[in-house]
Amino acid sequence: MQSIFRASALRAAARPSRAFARPSASLYRSTQIRTLVTKKYTKDHEAVVFDDATGVGIVSVTDYAQSSLGDVVFVELPAVGADIAQGDQIGAVESVKAASDIYAPVSGKIEAINDTLSEQPGLLNKSPEDKGWLCKIKLTEPAELEALLSAEEYKAHCEADH
Repeated sequence: MQSIFRASALRAAARPSRAFARPSASLYRSTQIRTLVTKKYTKDHEAVVFDDATGVGIVSVTDYAQSSLGDVVFVELPAVGADIAQGDQIGAVESVKAASDIYAPVSGKIEAINDTLSEQPGLLNKSPEDKGWLCKIKLTEPAELEALLSAEEYKAHCEADH
């Protein structure tokens, strides 16, 4: 009798307990947090990707701007911690063709800058809206995004410039 009890106890121990079973997929769906990421443009050819979960916007120049500038040789960026207002000059880009100022598409505080651009300014040409981002701004006035251009409006603006 004892050996039968031990064998069934071993089988029970080998089976996972229902208390430790993986939760159903519906439990995972109910805990997901939905965030909205918005990309907007200025008429001066800056772009900002805003994540409403963090309140941070990542600023870059557009592909149209980098192609108009030509080969970028120097990038000046704002100071981390600086408070800026929408429209303030936050930096400059120099290329073999020209120099251009960079303006803040939104108001806020500079949280980070892309230090890689000081050593590799050509990233602005290779990947202007991804690896060539300029700075991250913690927005103080997220409503300012509404006044910026959508992708379709920006495309129409660029076509009108030609």
